[in-house]
Amino acid sequence: MLDTIISDHRAWIGEDIQAEDWCLSVSNDANKELNNLVEALRRDPLPTLLQNPEYYSLSTLQNIIQQAKFILDEGCGFAVIKGLSVKEYDVNDMVSVFWILGQLIGRPVAQKFDGTMIYDVTDSGEEFGYGVRGSHTRVELNFHIDNAFGTVVPHYVGLLCWQTARSGGVSRFCSLYSLHNRLLSDCPELLELLYRPIIYDRQAEHHPQSAKTTLAPLVQWDGKRLLCRANISLIRNGHSVAGQEINSALDKALTVVEDLLADPAIWVEMQLSPGDLHYLNNINIAHYRSGFIDDTVSAQKRHLYRTWHRDTGRQSYDGISVSGTLTVDEAH
Repeated sequence: MLDTIISDHRAWIGEDIQAEDWCLSVSNDANKELNNLVEALRRDPLPTLLQNPEYYSLSTLQNIIQQAKFILDEGCGFAVIKGLSVKEYDVNDMVSVFWILGQLIGRPVAQKFDGTMIYDVTDSGEEFGYGVRGSHTRVELNFHIDNAFGTVVPHYVGLLCWQTARSGGVSRFCSLYSLHNRLLSDCPELLELLYRPIIYDRQAEHHPQSAKTTLAPLVQWDGKRLLCRANISLIRNGHSVAGQEINSALDKALTVVEDLLADPAIWVEMQLSPGDLHYLNNINIAHYRSGFIDDTVSAQKRHLYRTWHRDTGRQSYDGISVSGTLTVDEAH
């Protein structure tokens, strides 16, 4: 258990950062290079998943992605790239561009057990519940990391915002190091409980013969960094799926976490706009999305494209190596 306060760049609260710390605006040269890239894609087409940044001249775009990557690793942990003339092009071309640029952040990995690599974040009309991800609904999604129950958690998340909702869909971000600091200062005895294995719902993303739940601590410390598997909903659902009640001590710890994350002082809020590229350090940062109301016209419904990135483990959803074992670093 990490028993000291972290005070470096990873542990920030809302008042510590401004828009210029996470927002990057592109130059005209970047949009010229984007146009050249789209023309190249059309001249020599390939399936999107076979596209690679090494095939193209991307010096200006690569520079802006490198700036975003620096923010993810050495800054506040999330970045938004604005000003790319994305909406001037066909959505399929832009998904290919998004795929190509994302590989400069890290290796893309599967986001579903079936191997889905590019994931549609849009309201499917289904009710949020077992086997239905919140990202396929319009409900409020409280602070979480992506794939909190995963064997090998994705290190980075990428989003291409194609269409926003008529109202709502606001994003918030908070540092999990700051959350840990607050827990350590205010209630270390409850924090200790969160270092123990806890039941998570696997959201039906597993082999049919595998267990519907998994055990993992909400917080891990490997001596260098935290892995906070923040997703209280999956923990509560996991106990329900497993037919087990949450004991009172754990329930109290989870409620304290929820209360801390509800404090506006700890987070930053922003709204993505059509054409924005957004990248997130999924290890350091928890994110939130407010509920939203869509337009009645199908083409105007909220729609984002998502990628996960991780340079450890296999590219499969579980990411387990052929031997079936993981190193300490792979577990992150």
